[in-house]
Amino acid sequence: MTVDVVNNENKKVGSLDVSDEVFGGRVKVDLIHESVIRANAAERRGTHATKTRGLVSGSGKKPWRQKGTGRARVGEIRNPLWRKGGTVFGPQPRSYDYQLPKKVEKGALRSALAAKLQGGAVIVVDALSATEIKTKAAAALLKALGVDGKTLVVDVHPDNNFALSVRNIAGVRMLPTNRVTARDVADTRKVLLTQAALQKLQDVLS
Repeated sequence: MTVDVVNNENKKVGSLDVSDEVFGGRVKVDLIHESVIRANAAERRGTHATKTRGLVSGSGKKPWRQKGTGRARVGEIRNPLWRKGGTVFGPQPRSYDYQLPKKVEKGALRSALAAKLQGGAVIVVDALSATEIKTKAAAALLKALGVDGKTLVVDVHPDNNFALSVRNIAGVRMLPTNRVTARDVADTRKVLLTQAALQKLQDVLS
């Protein structure tokens, strides 16, 4: 598979051979799904909490004697069976984060990138840099490249001026290659990669 490489003015300046073994195979949607679910779970706050019978306010005194009253035996008013009593086995603060095997995460990212490449949603540019921090100039550059809507920009080592310029543009997110996940790729319309970033990802995912 051959991918065109363009400059900042969207003019073709070369081409790059992409491995069919990495990006030309079958898109494994199940791996992408697993990776997205894991990423979503890791972001859950997990701050929910319920009060057990030990945390509910109220006396611990026995309401009435055990026998002889004809009523059911009760030990305290904080009994879970009573109104305003404690909650049994309710949710408590915890982390929902878990880890997937590295091969699964790599396979998910490989499939997500392959889907975008095969769908023509990947733009490869020779380099991305800015001489000054200016959002207007960065927005004009992205427009010249035909980028609109949700866009993921990936570079090996993002240029600081360019990264600061695009961070205020709605829908645009910039990441280094070592932090890109399958969810980042799947949850975007266009993927803007530098030539070095695509080669780096190909080396890592091969």
